[in-house]
Amino acid sequence: MSSDALPIAAILYTPADHIEPVLIEAARRLAQQGVRLGGVLQHDIPTTTDDPCGMELEDLSGGERFPLSQDLGSGSEACRLDPDALAHAAMAVRCALERGASVVFINKFGAQEACGSGLRTEMAMAVASGVPVVTAVGERFLAEWQHFTGGGSTLLPPDVGAILEWWDTVRVAARPA
Repeated sequence: MSSDALPIAAILYTPADHIEPVLIEAARRLAQQGVRLGGVLQHDIPTTTDDPCGMELEDLSGGERFPLSQDLGSGSEACRLDPDALAHAAMAVRCALERGASVVFINKFGAQEACGSGLRTEMAMAVASGVPVVTAVGERFLAEWQHFTGGGSTLLPPDVGAILEWWDTVRVAARPA
């Protein structure tokens, strides 16, 4: 990590990449190493309806899972993201920071964050407090991401090994001299 890079890594992905399992596996491996995790990661959940968008978030601090999508009924074309779930996720990240998380995972810098909302504030809070952040950024939001970070983040491929290598670099750089 260069000296001017922020302690924030963005896994750059395309629609064909299955980014959630990559983030979940990286978090699992860091937890096995004893790293104090914070943040939220998305899990796709099977549904009993024809809804292909069932999603829930996992609070990495304690393992709680809660729905991310809301059922708006068949034929609805409105945003399925549950605003209450997003507020719950924001509180989970803030609590993890207060409890001394060593690294924070935020599932995605997506449409909400690109527009200035979502978990954007919590990402900034973590970085401002010196806590490294790992997130995923779709190629379509790369310009907004670069604007948000001032180009100071580390872009990684969708690969668990790359995330762990980045963490080792950040962890070593953060140690007192």
